[in-house]
Amino acid sequence: MAVTTPKSTRSKTKVGPYRAAVVHDFGSPLTVEEVPVRPLELGQIRVQVEASGLCHTDIHAAHGDWPVKPEPPFVPGHEGVGKVVELAPGVTEVALGDRVAMPWLGYACGTCDHCVSGWETLCLEQKNMGYSIDGGFGEYATAYARYVVEVPDEIDPLDAAPLTCAGVTTYKAVKVAGTRSSDLVAVFGVGGLGHLAIQYAAIAGGRVIAVDLIDEKLDLARELGAEFTINASKQDPIEEIQALGGADQAISLAVSPRAFEQAYGTLRRGGKLVFVALPADNHITLPIFETVLNGITIVGSIVGTRTDLREVFELHAAGKTEVIREVRPLDTVNESIADVEAGRVAARIVFKL
Repeated sequence: MAVTTPKSTRSKTKVGPYRAAVVHDFGSPLTVEEVPVRPLELGQIRVQVEASGLCHTDIHAAHGDWPVKPEPPFVPGHEGVGKVVELAPGVTEVALGDRVAMPWLGYACGTCDHCVSGWETLCLEQKNMGYSIDGGFGEYATAYARYVVEVPDEIDPLDAAPLTCAGVTTYKAVKVAGTRSSDLVAVFGVGGLGHLAIQYAAIAGGRVIAVDLIDEKLDLARELGAEFTINASKQDPIEEIQALGGADQAISLAVSPRAFEQAYGTLRRGGKLVFVALPADNHITLPIFETVLNGITIVGSIVGTRTDLREVFELHAAGKTEVIREVRPLDTVNESIADVEAGRVAARIVFKL
């Protein structure tokens, strides 16, 4: 009788130095160079990256914009998708050859109150891909097997990459918002995240208002299901949305404190404002009196769990969502960052490795 070797114990691929985009100094251009391969630690896997999306968080990481900063040199990227080519001893969660996504939440302790109650994204021991763990802007990446998510065969890796952050982040935001049938939902910022938030809010039954500064992005929003669009450079979104009765929920995805304040002003009584974007300018001004009297809820939504990402993949595999992406080689990383910052990108840039 023939004996079949279990998939997880087949010979691994020999990996040597590989090309990656590296941040050496905050604010300086990334350099695409060869980096050494580190031995796998307990629970880790090696992934040959096929695609990796460019998120605004990667830009903040490269610039050192946030109070808690990564330590250069490091490789950004938390929308990496690829095939498993090496396993540390004892790994059973995935097998060689599996296609997996490596999201922002690269590791959590698994035992704290947050982890065991379904809020692993709040774990104080977490490590993040492309921030405290070298990420997907390279030919290979190392990840913790327990925190990757398998990608269904029906999904193109170039679609799966943006879904790994932009998708799961906005899907979770719509969940946190509590959007229900007929709710009026204002989405501030139509881009890599916003174009997916519009779709998830519509799937939940919401009537979507898209707010942006660029007409072409608002045209895209209408194609993806937005019922109303507002160019905030030409119209006052607060006046326009209050004229519709006020938003039941507003989801703030634009990296501008002003957009957060405008989103707050669009809410009807009892409305909810969901903070998602993380501007470098970390503060806004909101009124206490109106918040109390109008019963306004303000809540932060941080990416999504492994369960959320599996659901995002299920929806996409079922044909319920569309990813708008522009594919580029990794060598264009600095030009691509400049294009995102200047608003020259319709939705998401994906690097094909």
